Amino acid sequence: MKRILTSGSRRARATLFAAALAAVPAAAVAGDPLVPYRVSGGEIPEPLGGLKGDPVRGRELYLSRESNCALCHLLPDGDPRQMGDIGPPLGGVASRFSIGALRLRVVDSRRINPGTIMPAYYRVDGLNRVAAAYAGRPVLTAQEIEDVVAFLATLR
Repeated sequence: MKRILTSGSRRARATLFAAALAAVPAAAVAGDPLVPYRVSGGEIPEPLGGLKGDPVRGRELYLSRESNCALCHLLPDGDPRQMGDIGPPLGGVASRFSIGALRLRVVDSRRINPGTIMPAYYRVDGLNRVAAAYAGRPVLTAQEIEDVVAFLATLR
């Protein structure tokens, strides 16, 4: 069956495309470069760029479309915005991992498990099938990484 696009459906697709572009973090659009970081002993021990994370902003990022964390991981509070259980549940994650280990998992968990399906949120090289809006840009900024890590650190 052939589908005919009407001006209304074209408009709807254009609206969806504009919304998808609007979801790109502002700093990623600006093309902020990655701040250098050091991996040691399976963790990134220092905050990216020396930034301090905010757990409230981190929770909002966790639940946002920018990160899509809630598509794969569940929180212990049962927030209805969570949709998936592909990844491990995050209840008690801060009791199992150091802050630096959590940071490395968010930045680029393939450094720990090359076969993981978890995306690298702060890497731009060696990626395949990257959306044009993210080409050469990380999904999350250094500040957003630190905010998510600060939130994860509350999950004891």
